[in-house]
Amino acid sequence: MKDIVSHGEQFQKIITIIESAKDRAYRKVNEELILMYRDIGEYISRESKNAEYGDAFVERLANFFSENYPELKGFNRRGLYRMKQFYEMYKDEEKVSPLVTQLSWTNHLKIMSACKTMEERIFYMNMCVKERLSKRELERQIDSSYFERYMLSQKTLTPAIAESKRATGNVFLDNYVLDFLDVPETVSERDLQKSIIRNLKDFILEIGKDFTFIGEEYRVQVGKHDYYIDLLFYHRGLSCLVAFELKIGEFKPEYVGKINLYLEALDREVKKENENPSVGVILCASKDDEVVEFALSRSLSPTMVSEYNLKLIDKSLLQRKLKEYIELAEADLEEN
Repeated sequence: MKDIVSHGEQFQKIITIIESAKDRAYRKVNEELILMYRDIGEYISRESKNAEYGDAFVERLANFFSENYPELKGFNRRGLYRMKQFYEMYKDEEKVSPLVTQLSWTNHLKIMSACKTMEERIFYMNMCVKERLSKRELERQIDSSYFERYMLSQKTLTPAIAESKRATGNVFLDNYVLDFLDVPETVSERDLQKSIIRNLKDFILEIGKDFTFIGEEYRVQVGKHDYYIDLLFYHRGLSCLVAFELKIGEFKPEYVGKINLYLEALDREVKKENENPSVGVILCASKDDEVVEFALSRSLSPTMVSEYNLKLIDKSLLQRKLKEYIELAEADLEEN
C-alpha cells in the first residue's frame, strides 16, 4: 500500500508536466490567433480606405469566405468588422501591446463592446491577465461596474481611512456587490454568512482571486473566552490573514474594537512568523465616512470598512459619480 501511495505521488509529477505543457500550448495558440485577427484587421482597415466603398469591400471579403471557405467560422461580415475595430482601437496604444495576446478573443469582444474609454479597457485587460478571468467572470465584473467602483474607491480620503487603505495595500473596495447571494434585503447576519459560503466562488471573484478561504465561524480564544470570526481568508498578495465581519445594518464605532480584538488574537496565536499582521474588513450595509474616520483614527490594526449591495448598482449613476470625482480632482490640481 505504501508503494502505491509513493508511486502515485511520483507519477503525479508527470501529470503536472503534462498540464503545464498543455497550458503553454493553449497560450501559444491563443497568441497566434489574436495576432492573426489583428493582422487581418490591419489589412481590412488599409484596403477599406483605399477602396471606393469601404463597406462594400468588407461585404465582398465576407462573401469570398462564405463561398470558398465555408468551414472557417467567424469570418462573416460582423466578424471581419470586429477584427478591423480591434486593430484600429489598439494600433496606437503602447500600453496595450503586451496585453492583447494574453486575452482570449471572446474576452476582447466583451471589452470592446462594453467599455467606453481606453482607461476602462486597459483596466479590464489587466484584470483578465492577473486573475485569469473566464468569459463569464469578465462579464460579471463589467456588469457589476467593477471599474467604476474601483476608481471611486481611490477618491480623496480622510487621513485615517487613507492610512487604512495604504496599510492594506489598497486592495479593498469601498463597495461590494453581492447580487449573486439572492437573499432578501432584510436578511439576518447568520443567513448572509451562510449564503456567502454557498456562493463562495462568486464571493471570491468579487473580493479578488488572491483570497484563499480558511473557514467560517473561526474560533479564537482570548483568556477564558471564545470568539468567532464570521469569515477568515488568507490573501496571497498581502501575505496575511484577513478577517471579515458581516453587519446587516449601518457601521457602528464599536465594531472596530471588536475586530481589533480578533486581529490581535490572530496575530498572537495563528499568524506565522513570515506573514504580515492580520487585516480586518467590516462589511456592512451602509456607513457614514465621518463616523468611520473617527472610529479608525485610534485603531492600532489595519482595518477597512466597506459597504455591500445585494443588487446591481445603476452603472450610469456610478459613471456620473466618477465623472464628478474626476472633475473635482482636476479642479483641485488647477487651483494648486
